[in-house]
Amino acid sequence: MSKESQQPDASEDSPASALERPTRRSFLGRVGAAGVAIGAGQLHSVAFADSDDTSQKAPVTTNASADGANVQVRLNVNGTNYNLNIDPRTTLLDCVREHLHLTGTKKGCDHGQCGACTVHVDGRRVNSCLSLAATHEGEAITTIEGIGKPGALHPMQAAFVEHDGFQCGYCTSGQIMSAVALLKEPYGHNDDDVKEAMSGNICRCGAYSNIVSAIQQVRRKV
Repeated sequence: MSKESQQPDASEDSPASALERPTRRSFLGRVGAAGVAIGAGQLHSVAFADSDDTSQKAPVTTNASADGANVQVRLNVNGTNYNLNIDPRTTLLDCVREHLHLTGTKKGCDHGQCGACTVHVDGRRVNSCLSLAATHEGEAITTIEGIGKPGALHPMQAAFVEHDGFQCGYCTSGQIMSAVALLKEPYGHNDDDVKEAMSGNICRCGAYSNIVSAIQQVRRKV
C-alpha cells in the first residue's frame, strides 16, 4: 500500500469537519436553545400586551357580538312576547337559557345529536342548539316550562313519572318535548315505530323501555 493511500483524509478528521457534523448532544442543545428563545419571545409579547392601556379597550358583555352589531328580536316563548337585543349568532338554546332564564331546556352535546335541547317551534320539534334565535321571530316557541307545571302536569309528564321514564333526568325535558310532538306526527302505533320516532333523543341512563311505555300509554288515550 502506498504512503499516499495511508494518509488520513483531512476532510473526515479535521477540526473544521468535526464542527460541521453535529453530535446528538450538540443537536439537542441547539433545539433546546431555540425553544427557550421562542418561549422568551412569547413571554415578551404577553408582557407587552398586558402593559397596554386597558382603559382604551371596549368592555366585553355577554350580549354583544364581536363587532357590537346586535339585533333586535321579538320572540314569543310559552305565550309571552319578549323584546331582546342579542348577538345574531345566539342559538335558540342559549337564548332561552341565558336571556330568558328558562333552564328546563338542557344543553347536552351542543351538536344536535342528543336531543336534550328539544323545543317546539310552531308545534314542530326542533334541536334548539342548531337553530338561531333571530330566525324565529313571529313563530310560537314552546319549552318544557310551557307544557305543564307542578300541580298541572301534561299527560306525557305524568306518564314519565308513572313509568319511571327517567333516572338522572338530564335528558328528560328533551325526551318529553319530542314525545309530545310525536303525538301529532304520522307514526305507526307499535313500539318499534315509537323507538324510531324517538331515535334522535339519547338517554345515557338507558331508560328507553320505560320511555316507550310512557309514550304508548298517552298515545292510547289520544
